[in-house]
Amino acid sequence: MTRPALTAEHLTRTAAELADEEGFDSLTVSAVARRLGVKDPSLYAYIRNARQLKARVAALALGEMADAAAEALAGRSGRDALRAFADAYRDYARRHPGRFTAARFDLGAAEAEAEEAAFRQSRMARAVLRAYGLPEPDETDALRFMTAALAGFVTLETAGGFSRSSHETDASWTWLLDTIDFALHNRPRTPAR
Repeated sequence: MTRPALTAEHLTRTAAELADEEGFDSLTVSAVARRLGVKDPSLYAYIRNARQLKARVAALALGEMADAAAEALAGRSGRDALRAFADAYRDYARRHPGRFTAARFDLGAAEAEAEEAAFRQSRMARAVLRAYGLPEPDETDALRFMTAALAGFVTLETAGGFSRSSHETDASWTWLLDTIDFALHNRPRTPAR
């Protein structure tokens, strides 16, 4: 059986699969090379270093998350859009825990592909907020609030942080989304400066 040709895309997808299996923090050039059945130096034709490898996985994850969000948001607004976006986010984290972690990787300024993917993901999150009619700076604050709440819940859930509780996790998820929706509708707007 012959191996598929090594390409930048194949390298990135292999690294993403490895991150899902072993954890994003465990992702190394050597581990990816072993998985591909090549020597480490072979990979340096496609990446400069381990940081770029991780940034490529982050770009892949952010792009996949933005695609999933766009599909989930189609034709929805308000509470329905919030629920669809949040569920797509949570489902992605459950299916791809390593990539979900990668999506929060500090990209720095030099990773243009990853920055574009991060911008697409942010646009999807802002699309959720449109129905709430928030002026700036409230929309930016709401984006940070929503993102922090969803990321915090999902990070704890995927790490097993709720496994000792007898309370149904899905019920808590619904409670969280209802609370975000309520806050976005009812929080007083920031006075003009």
